[in-house]
Amino acid sequence: MTLHKFGQDVSLFAGFFGDYPIIRVFDFLIENDIFDYSKKDICKNAGVSWNSLETFWPKLEEKNMVVFTRKVGKACLYKLNKENPVAKQLIKLDNQLVMLSLEEISNGKEKVKALA
Repeated sequence: MTLHKFGQDVSLFAGFFGDYPIIRVFDFLIENDIFDYSKKDICKNAGVSWNSLETFWPKLEEKNMVVFTRKVGKACLYKLNKENPVAKQLIKLDNQLVMLSLEEISNGKEKVKALA
């Protein structure tokens, strides 16, 4: 679910935590958790530059937040480690943010922009 902020789409997750590169990467990996991606694809789909990703990626690997899944050609593929306790909590928080937003919409507190 995305919110609109200053003419651009911002997810509930990024809207809550702030629109930072690491948040965009987590948001992308949480929303697409059944697939694995190369770091290049993660950059492209999360809207993060390679240099930004490289500033925090080693820490994500070190803390076991992301896991290597396989190699395709020269590309190493990764996905969110859903077994990591912190990742589990982030997924749970993302789900709770969606539920809260849906409750606000159903109570008429938030207006939904219809996409044509």
